[in-house]
Amino acid sequence: MNDAVKPIVTPRSAARSAARAPWVSALLIAALGAGTVRARRRLGSIPVLAGGAAAVGAQRPAGWRLFTARGVEPDSATFRSACAHAEREGLRVLDLLPGDLGAESALGLLRLVDPAGYRDDRLARGCGAGYAVLVAEEVLARAGLDLDPGAGADPARLVTLVRTLKEYAPDATSMAIAPGLSCGPGPRRAGAAELRAHGLAPGPLAAAQCAGLALLAWASLRRGPWGKVAAGLYWLQPYAVLGGPAGPLRPASLARDTAARPLRSIDAALRTAIAAAATTATGEADADGVRGGDHRDRSDRYGRELAAGTDRFLEPRRTDCPWCGSERLAVRVTVPDLLQGKPGRFVLEQCGDCAHVFQNPRLTPEGLEFHYRDFYDGRGGEGAGTVFGSMGGTYRDRADMLRPHVGATGPGSWLDVGTGHGHFCNAARSVWPRTRFDGLDMGDGVREAERRGWVDVGFQGQFPEFAAKLAGQYEVVSMYHYLEHTRDPFAELDAARAVLAPGGHLAIELPDPTSRMARLLGPAWLPWFQPQHQHLIPAANLRGALAERGFTVLAEEHGPAHQGNDFLGAVALTVTRLAPDPDSPWSPAVPRGRRALRHAVRAAALPCFAGAAVLDAVRSAAARRGDGGNAYRMLARKDHPAAGAPGAGR
Repeated sequence: MNDAVKPIVTPRSAARSAARAPWVSALLIAALGAGTVRARRRLGSIPVLAGGAAAVGAQRPAGWRLFTARGVEPDSATFRSACAHAEREGLRVLDLLPGDLGAESALGLLRLVDPAGYRDDRLARGCGAGYAVLVAEEVLARAGLDLDPGAGADPARLVTLVRTLKEYAPDATSMAIAPGLSCGPGPRRAGAAELRAHGLAPGPLAAAQCAGLALLAWASLRRGPWGKVAAGLYWLQPYAVLGGPAGPLRPASLARDTAARPLRSIDAALRTAIAAAATTATGEADADGVRGGDHRDRSDRYGRELAAGTDRFLEPRRTDCPWCGSERLAVRVTVPDLLQGKPGRFVLEQCGDCAHVFQNPRLTPEGLEFHYRDFYDGRGGEGAGTVFGSMGGTYRDRADMLRPHVGATGPGSWLDVGTGHGHFCNAARSVWPRTRFDGLDMGDGVREAERRGWVDVGFQGQFPEFAAKLAGQYEVVSMYHYLEHTRDPFAELDAARAVLAPGGHLAIELPDPTSRMARLLGPAWLPWFQPQHQHLIPAANLRGALAERGFTVLAEEHGPAHQGNDFLGAVALTVTRLAPDPDSPWSPAVPRGRRALRHAVRAAALPCFAGAAVLDAVRSAAARRGDGGNAYRMLARKDHPAAGAPGAGR
């Protein structure tokens, strides 16, 4: 009997079989299917304004202003219905979606915001459709805005308005569908200016959209039936989300928009890319607002400062450890300014006795001002705000750390030192709604936090300067990623002890210089954060300093304090080192060819960011389960008079 002839499977044939498998198509179908389901769920969570005779007969309310885009004409019934809804729900800002909102506008908005959690997320970025916004007059007054509601606004300005006002009404901003409101004549697509108003970069976004469309086209042509299913799902997505007789939105041309979606998407992406390139070339205002005259003014200022040299930015090198006084010092790392690319090289030295890591020579006050400028405010303010605004979970975890040690209603008073723009205090109010949160910082952001209502009282200046004035007034003092920025950590701890009431709590979070990633990544470890970080303090050193000042450590967390940015930070710092921003006002003029090369390097690094995000996710899971990570938190109670500070390096 003859055996059947069996095919020989080789590694090469197995690879070809794997390549023919519909993995790409399956991933596309899964992503598009999940996006469609998510969009329908989000759409269903948007309330619809009531209409009819009740709205028509209602009295016209006072204290509200309605701002609309050009060509949008709301009737009085819509205005009264919107005001009634806002007052009933306790809202102060209400973005109105026209009942005939276009398909792509609706899908784009639903990608950006989850209406179900939008109001309760105090740090969520304000997001609007750009057609009509109802605002309480008192919110406009607090924001310092005096706008004319009669003149039709540019859609991008309305989007910017919602982003701004969400900060002044963080838990009282929402959106609703207004069936009686129309988009006005003609279709509208989000242009480059509107994308910037949403905080999005139009150039990279257009490039990503083109790449996605190309991938779908390739899958439909080369991946058989499954590729065609993926392309078809993309094609029919508008109708799948917005179609049906019970849908809350009724786009006027849904069928036509769905049929023409691929061509219109390509056209929109190309137009956005061209507009973004033209903006960069002509120097018009972009998302950070630094272009034209402002950019020239900043360049001139930096040019004058750098012409005078940078030696004055550094103090003489010290020969002993500022923590314990030991003279056993060794260089731990030497790096340039990889955060902004400003000139200078900075040395971190480590003590051989107590392991304290410190900047040596350290920056002078003039040097600190030079390197902090345009990082948290000014040119870099929006980027910093975006980062801090994404940390709501971390802020709530910090606030939750006190739960086992305070009453059910929480502390009565809390001072957040180094509060910046008050992001932590704003988020912590959702954990401790009855607590009075005050903030202290050197920058102007603390005043803005007070105007927004994110802090109840804002103090601007150096913390030790307020120690006598605020003595014994607070039940909690927090220093989250603050102490490492200070010139004298001991003076800051003394000030914290002074302003705390007896039995009060001090909460501190710091980078951990003993982290494994600090050794692995070397100069590219983000928490070195040069030149801003002056001191990196091992946990044992901080415990000792607290004990010497009469504190009892109640809790210490390492894994939960880990910040999942080791690999992303390393990629970002390396990219800055290889391709500094050619548009920064402190950079010399960059020839066109070199500018193009820098942009090419940054574009080539995008896949590295994707890989780094995966590594950080794995690293974060390991850090929080096992050996801790790149930071630690400590909670201590002020119990008894300080025993002095022997050996504290004073």
